[in-house]
Amino acid sequence: MAEIIRKIKGTEDIMPKESYKWQFLEGLMRSQAESYGFKEVRTPVFEQTSLFARGVGETTDVVQKEMYTFSTKGDDSITLRPEGTAGAARAFLEHSLHNDGLPSKQYYLTTCYRYEKPQAGRQREFHQFGIEVFGTGNPCADAEVICLINGLFNVLGLEKIRLEINSIGCPKCRSEYHRVLKEYFSKYKDKLCDTCLGRLERNPMRIIDCKSPVCSEIGKDAPKMLDYLCPECKNHFEKVKSYLDIAGIKYEINPSIVRGLDYYTKTVFEFVSDNIGAQGTVCGGGRYDGLIEELGGQSTPSLGCAMGIERLLILMEESGVEIPQPENADLYIASMGDDAQLRAFAICEEARKSGFSTQCDIVGRGLRPQMKYADKIGAKFSMVLGDSELEQGKAEIKNMETGEKKEVLLDDFTAGFSEIMIDYQTKQIADL
Repeated sequence: MAEIIRKIKGTEDIMPKESYKWQFLEGLMRSQAESYGFKEVRTPVFEQTSLFARGVGETTDVVQKEMYTFSTKGDDSITLRPEGTAGAARAFLEHSLHNDGLPSKQYYLTTCYRYEKPQAGRQREFHQFGIEVFGTGNPCADAEVICLINGLFNVLGLEKIRLEINSIGCPKCRSEYHRVLKEYFSKYKDKLCDTCLGRLERNPMRIIDCKSPVCSEIGKDAPKMLDYLCPECKNHFEKVKSYLDIAGIKYEINPSIVRGLDYYTKTVFEFVSDNIGAQGTVCGGGRYDGLIEELGGQSTPSLGCAMGIERLLILMEESGVEIPQPENADLYIASMGDDAQLRAFAICEEARKSGFSTQCDIVGRGLRPQMKYADKIGAKFSMVLGDSELEQGKAEIKNMETGEKKEVLLDDFTAGFSEIMIDYQTKQIADL
């Protein structure tokens, strides 16, 4: 017997008994995004490697260590997307979406790929919900993105999540900050990890984001970007805070937030929970005013954020959030004999066209195994068809919970079953 092929390390199968949770959460995400005027965008799972090198940043861990990159038969360098923003920005440019009016507001539910150690809430293939806003530099937009995500958490009933915000300025004020950071971290050259030694000259802000315990400890006392903001960036940050205040959204200022990708400017933020261990960031994002220009377009101030769906589901479970169970089959029709199976098949098709979820035997089981199967799938009602029922032109519908039976005419089945379902639903509502 051949050996069973197993899934690749860092990937997960989402089985039917779990997929309804994903569908529920994704439905809420779509609804929340669309209530703010966002429309869905879907981009390819792989892009030219240069897109991420230019957009995400060559000094980031994502580009240096985590990307799945390979060469095609035509010797093109291709990378599986490690995040969603760069692809959305490329699509915005390539399809000239600025002609459709700005701001362009997009959301996506997508898979991403990073070669890193699998852990709770983060696999090598993981799923993200993200939103992107292209074409506005107004601080009101920053607050709106935060409000959207905060509203989603409220709908889900997640309370113990705190919002942390910061500003990492613009290239103008960051140049002076980089000089000061280089001066600070140069004193610890003998203690910095090899990766951060490389960052010291090219992008010292990345050292603050290093996960190495030693580098992280050194970074705690590093100069803060907030002390070096230019007047424009400082004014922008103050206005973002004023919009959050008027929306009644509580926040903490965390000067250590720099985010892990190079394209961020000005506002950066994270929604953080202490209920899911070390990987406490549930959602992160901010402004990336220079990204579109970096990718070859005209200056287009933009912003966005993303959250890992796996991590959010873990948090929901830890927080005791109940996800509604999926609806089971309305009716299972068991049959005895070829003629009865044909009629059961036809009745199922008729009932489905009227909006009912119905199943019948497609295996060729005996009556008892069919009824066991009806019980396993949680069918609300069942019906047995045999020669006697076919001759009489009628059969009994059985309530699988109460055992109550009602007779229906086979030639007018949908009408009869509709009445039964109306009575059933009325009783369900009355029992709430």
